[in-house]
Amino acid sequence: MINEQTLQKIHQTYGVENWGAGYFSVNTLGNMVVHPIPGASDPSQIVHTHQANSGIDLKKLVDQIVHEKGMKLPLTLRFPQILTNQLRKLSDAYQEAIKLFEYRGQHYPVFPMKVNPRKEVVEAFLADSSRCRVGLECGSKPELFAAVALDQAPESLLICNGFKDESFLRLATLAMKAGKQVVIVVEKLNELKMLLRVAAETKMCPYIGLRAKLYSRGSGKWASSGGDSAKFGLTTSEIMQCIRLLHEQKVEDKLRLLHFHIGSQITDIKRVKNAMKEAARVYAKIYQLGLKVQYLDIGGGMGVDYDGSKTRFESSMNYTVQEFANDAVYQILAVCDEEEVPHPNLVTESGRMMTAYHTVLVTSIRDEIETFADDEPEVTIDEDDPQVITELKYLCDEINGKNYVEYHHDALELKDQLHTQFNLGMISIEDRAKGEVLFWEVCARALKESEASRFPDEEFEDVKRVLAAKYLCNFSLFRSAPDSWAIGQLFPIVPLHRLHESKKDFATLVDVTCDSDGKIDKFVDLKDVKETLELPAFRKNEDYYLGIFLVGAYQEVMGNQHNLFGMPNEAQVVIETDGSYTIKCLVPGSEIQDMVQFARYDSDGLVSQFQAKLDAQVSKGNLSPHDAELALNSYRGAAKWNTYLE
Repeated sequence: MINEQTLQKIHQTYGVENWGAGYFSVNTLGNMVVHPIPGASDPSQIVHTHQANSGIDLKKLVDQIVHEKGMKLPLTLRFPQILTNQLRKLSDAYQEAIKLFEYRGQHYPVFPMKVNPRKEVVEAFLADSSRCRVGLECGSKPELFAAVALDQAPESLLICNGFKDESFLRLATLAMKAGKQVVIVVEKLNELKMLLRVAAETKMCPYIGLRAKLYSRGSGKWASSGGDSAKFGLTTSEIMQCIRLLHEQKVEDKLRLLHFHIGSQITDIKRVKNAMKEAARVYAKIYQLGLKVQYLDIGGGMGVDYDGSKTRFESSMNYTVQEFANDAVYQILAVCDEEEVPHPNLVTESGRMMTAYHTVLVTSIRDEIETFADDEPEVTIDEDDPQVITELKYLCDEINGKNYVEYHHDALELKDQLHTQFNLGMISIEDRAKGEVLFWEVCARALKESEASRFPDEEFEDVKRVLAAKYLCNFSLFRSAPDSWAIGQLFPIVPLHRLHESKKDFATLVDVTCDSDGKIDKFVDLKDVKETLELPAFRKNEDYYLGIFLVGAYQEVMGNQHNLFGMPNEAQVVIETDGSYTIKCLVPGSEIQDMVQFARYDSDGLVSQFQAKLDAQVSKGNLSPHDAELALNSYRGAAKWNTYLE
């Protein structure tokens, strides 16, 4: 059992109470715990509160799935109750703001399927549809095809964004026949002309939305999603042309929605306020032209505090869900009252906020790659050793708390001499190996002295990064956390157990792909971005589970098949009020045959080709028929292996 002081140190190291939103905590065994509803925000109370707030020990859960259910890591853990709770948190925030400011419109959340189109994710939201009026947003024909058949509350919306062709629009008419409230959001003038032509042919005209290209922009990585250079949206003149066309076709009554979006993961609340004012003004002016728009779709953009810093940093945001809702409702209300137009119903597409927390990727640490090994034998000096070796040995033996900076600088110079002399053929490869061991030992001892100092020298941060162990993790970064590689997104990473142990390594993480970019060397921190992660020391032949948190938004659908690594195994877990849990669904990950077929190979054809090669070897007398049959059966069996390390 860990004491309060140890618990506080764990929270300082990993910041669980900062980024976990109450869904994650550390228990008295030093294991990570997940909770279906948020718990206390006070770190000093988090253990005791969560013991009453039903939660489960993630180490025990993974042990059960791995050792009893027989599913191997990597493993995607999905907690659908967190999805439902995030939806209700969003809905309640807007209801509170509507009540507070006496706003006369209603809130209509929609879930953008692009964020995570998995069936179990979408259906978890729709299961709560009647309470929150949650609808769906589609940006492609496959998304729309799925959405057409799914159950929604009658008053919820099915919003169609993105660029469209006639087949997209005809598919949308099928949703109308199924009784859905379909809104086609027009992205360009020609799209509206095509929509009206299809509507005339089918005698079915959906509700129409216009997407405005605002001058206001968001903040963070996706700021370019808004503003004059935005990919989507109509300019003011194009909006006016659309309105004229609607009047000409006498379908102006079908214009029901005005849409805008200023970017994903907005970090600064000031940008939200400016956008709401501008959008509300556009809505008011359009309404005053006689077009009775009923919905104002403010898009997505609500951020997730991945690092827990509550700042404008790219992996954070400087506002709460309630503050975002308050500002949106108030700014729109103020403009509408000034313009004397009705308050529109507010539509939100906050997909990242709704999904990020519900998924944890669990991987295992399989090995440790060190710059120099702890078990290297002590270097002994011979009389005939080169001077560069004897000088490095002297530095190694005599370094202390007063001279470590100077001796480290001397070691750097001697390392250059060592490699220069080797390249000139002046020293042997044995001498080079001996010199490198001594150099890294000097660096390690200098770093130790710096860490013990009251004021550590900043130059040793680079030394720490270089000396950090590389932990080999059984997953593909490109498949399961692609934003870490592609855009430098930070995800919280925490061991699921052994958090209370005092012996720690500083490490970076590498995945199992054959790609030098398959690594994580940036980690969340409250005040900075850490280049190493403090982890319990690796021990061979022991389970070592590592969790990558907040990967529920975009990562699954954006992940690619680099090296033909496929989907990991998956478990969906429901937590009961008494703290027990049910593993509702186990989904096997991709097999080798799945991934070679993805690459357009015919797996049966490969078997036939391999068999032909074996037959040729049998004919030449290089292989017995029995061994050939065994090899063929082994090859067939390998097709059903998981793509990751066993």
